[in-house]
Amino acid sequence: MCEHDHKIKRRSFLKTSSLLTLPLFAGGVPVSAFAKSSLAPMINGEDDRVLVVIQMEGGNDGLATIVPIDQQDNLAAVRSNILIPENQLLNITDTLSLHPSMQGVREIFDNAQLNIIQGVAYPNQNRSHFRSQDVWHTGSAADEYLDTGWLGRYLDSTVTGYPEAFPSDECPDPFALTVGSSVSETCQGLSGSYSMVVLDPEDISTLPTPTNNELANGCYANKLDFLTQTIEQSNVYGEAIKAAYDNGQNLSTKYDDNNNLATKLKTVARLIKGGLQTRIYVVSIGGFDTHAEQIVEGAPTTGNHASLLQELSDAICAFQNDLSLLELDRRVLGMTYSEFGRRIRSNFSFGTDHGTAAPMMVFGHCVNGGVIGDNPEIDTAVDVNEGVAMQYDFKSVYGSILMDWFDVEKAQVQSLFSNDFQYLPILSNCAASSIEEINETTYDLKALPNPMSDYLNVSFNLKSKEDIRLSLFDVLGAEIKVISNRAVAKGLHEVKVELHDVVPGPYFLRLQTRTGQKTLRLVKVK
Repeated sequence: MCEHDHKIKRRSFLKTSSLLTLPLFAGGVPVSAFAKSSLAPMINGEDDRVLVVIQMEGGNDGLATIVPIDQQDNLAAVRSNILIPENQLLNITDTLSLHPSMQGVREIFDNAQLNIIQGVAYPNQNRSHFRSQDVWHTGSAADEYLDTGWLGRYLDSTVTGYPEAFPSDECPDPFALTVGSSVSETCQGLSGSYSMVVLDPEDISTLPTPTNNELANGCYANKLDFLTQTIEQSNVYGEAIKAAYDNGQNLSTKYDDNNNLATKLKTVARLIKGGLQTRIYVVSIGGFDTHAEQIVEGAPTTGNHASLLQELSDAICAFQNDLSLLELDRRVLGMTYSEFGRRIRSNFSFGTDHGTAAPMMVFGHCVNGGVIGDNPEIDTAVDVNEGVAMQYDFKSVYGSILMDWFDVEKAQVQSLFSNDFQYLPILSNCAASSIEEINETTYDLKALPNPMSDYLNVSFNLKSKEDIRLSLFDVLGAEIKVISNRAVAKGLHEVKVELHDVVPGPYFLRLQTRTGQKTLRLVKVK
């Protein structure tokens, strides 16, 4: 009974045992009590690069965040009750503007410290918060269910002996930290979560370590031993976090004490300055599920979404300013994401419903400042369920950051994500860069006739031999027809596509290669 029916799986226990780290504990067993690690200094060190991940919980309306002003007239036809007048937007390029609440982000963009990736999602988008967040956290395909997070798998591939061998003399600090109230699933590894949770580094309490194990010879001894080790590890990590916080500082005057996200990022900057060798930080900001009252009626620059975007923008701006003053800006990279975008058409409650793709922002001194991808294409006859079409799979963003920020080999990146990986030029070599739209090949992709009926003639031009995937997506983001998925020679190609089995309505044709992509909106008529 004890060894079989009621045996707790170590992996499951480790996943749930993250609750023991709330709000982290100080004191406890000295570092020498744990086995010394054989890890190289590449894991922890003063010169290591740091990734800060900001989750925008709820599904952000990308069309109201980074606005395609070349589509403004069509947007006015499909979301007039929430549309922000063009003269109140913050222009950043000839065709793109920011929400007027995002002055801080525009400052970062003007300093060539922001990269915007348009139309990020995943094929066969699930518009459920829970499932879509799970996909983004694990880096899975829509029909794939993983027990590990994408950053957890990366750390699994680099770290040996976790969690038993840590903390150690060489790696005394947590590999990842979540600043907030719950552990991040992005950092879940095979044997446990690499992320510890810190609520308030100024008030870190401690749990007493069991000393008299009366069940040492009983059937639950192994569970108690593991619980004891977990408490000991948490206490040592808490001690390191408290020491780093006490040793650190903040220099920026831009932080607002009433801005919850800014407070979290301020803590992150102070811990990094204080010498904490943690490489990954996760923070979150909630409230983006704006089905109703996204704006105040008659005052579209105000409302729930405007307040959230100002909190996000001001926090990122203060954080980036602090990193620069602390001379940490070359070491730290930030990234935002949300589980999905919103639909193109607004609803009658002055809000927007669950959609498909949305832009991502990557910020820092070492980004390739500018915009990757095309502006969303808006049609005045847009279907009520239609979301912004996917241009880039989010796993391509994750993988490109792993390659260029953490020096992960491309083959390893491909092994971390089961789907196709497309490299994106998000980061630079940390040299001073100018703001520019990152030009990508259009492949001369054409699809005629449009509107179409039972047949579609597709043509595209490749400058070299490429592995391509040519697909048809519906307005919900589902890949309904794979037209071609193979290696194709250099030159002009023409494909006749039979569409008898496709019901009338709007669709998106998407061509993806190893180096780029192009999406076209199509309509099938009876």
